[in-house]
Parts: sequence; C-alpha cells; structure tokens
Amino acid sequence: MSWRRTRATAGRVLRQLRHDPRTVALLVAVPAVLMGLLAWILRGRDHEFDTFGPQLLGIFPLIVMFLVTSVATLRERTSGTLERLLTMPMGKAEFVLGYGIAFGSAAIVQALVVSGLCFGPYGMTVRGDAWLVVVVAVLDALLGTALGLSVSALATTEFQAVQFMPAFILPQLLLCGIIVQRSGLPGVLHWVSYLLPMSYAVDATQQLSTHAVTAQFDLDLAVVGAFLVVSLALGATTLRRRTP
Repeated sequence: MSWRRTRATAGRVLRQLRHDPRTVALLVAVPAVLMGLLAWILRGRDHEFDTFGPQLLGIFPLIVMFLVTSVATLRERTSGTLERLLTMPMGKAEFVLGYGIAFGSAAIVQALVVSGLCFGPYGMTVRGDAWLVVVVAVLDALLGTALGLSVSALATTEFQAVQFMPAFILPQLLLCGIIVQRSGLPGVLHWVSYLLPMSYAVDATQQLSTHAVTAQFDLDLAVVGAFLVVSLALGATTLRRRTP
C-alpha cells in the first residue's frame, strides 16, 4: 500500500468538500443546530441538558458522517470515478483509507465545533472531564465515517444509501440506552445491544455525565475503536469498482 496514493486520494476528497458548501453545512451546521435546539428545549429544567446532551453529542455526528460518507462513496462508483482510479495502481485499501482520512478530518472538525458550542454558549457541564466527551464525540464521528464506507458497498443508488440509514442507525438508537436503559430491555434485545457500537458510545458518555472515568469507560472506547477498524477493513474488502 502506498502512502502517497492514499494521501492524494484524501487531498482530492478534501478539495471536493471545500467546493461543496452544502455538504460542509450538513457536516458542521446541522449537528450544531440540533444540539442548540436541544439546549433550548431543555433550558431551565433540572440539568436535563447535562444528562442528555453528552449522549446526543456522540450520536448526532455519527449519524451525519454515516449519511454523508455512504452517499459520497456511492457517487464515486456510479460516476465511474472509482473504476477509473482502480485501473491505476491504486488498491481498494488505499482508496478506503484515503476516504477515511478525508472524511475523518471533517469528522474531527465537526466534533470539535459542536463540542465547543455545547461546553461554551450552550452551557453543558459534566462531572467527568469535558475533554473526554470531545474524544468520544470525535471517535463516534470517525465510526460513522467507517460505517458509511462499509455500508455503501450494499447500495446501488444514492437513494438506497439514504435508505440504509434507518436500517443501520435507527435500531441502534432504540437499543443504545437513551430511550430505555439497556438493563431494562427484554432479554434478547439486551444481548443484541451488546453487538451495536452505538451502545458503547452512549455508555461512555453516560459515565462522563455522572461520574469520573472508570475501567468500563476505557473498555467502551476500546470497543468503539475496534468497531471502527473492523468497519474500515470491511469497507476495503467489499468495495466494488462500479455499480451494476
């Protein structure tokens, strides 16, 4: 694998993002507005924003990055760009890693901006270290990028890529512990929740909102990181040169 080709791919994607203000707005503005709306809704209530804010701070970037990355990767296939790139000495792993670096960089910016607003103007506080909440938000955004890259191989149109969001994301929202604590889920669903990366992301932020770091927090971060690596590897394995 060539680092030069990987870096060139990442640079090309970042240049495309720079000239696409609507996508940049979706990446940065939408999560910021949603968190601001949540802070407004819960304003004046007894620290409810401090309870729900950290959890959603990790979820919103994951969802947005999943959607943008899956659609953008599929567009590369349907437009023939991927097929042309792979006729050159570029491997699938280089393409996926280049895309991961580019959208991962955007994910980091997104998470930093939204976190800065939450702990600044929006007034969110946590009992644990605030910078660890930022770390979780960045890791979740990167996970959304990796999941989007891997899932894009299953879609044949951009519309189908959007349809995969409720199929892959909404079940995780229902089972991750925001609506009902995972310990209170029916037996089968409780065990299914252990297989979903969003469960560990929410667990990590819940711990930070209530107390300091524990060994369980480190385990949750490690599991999210493992899901990230596996998703990138799966994306490189299942990537197709063109859409049938």
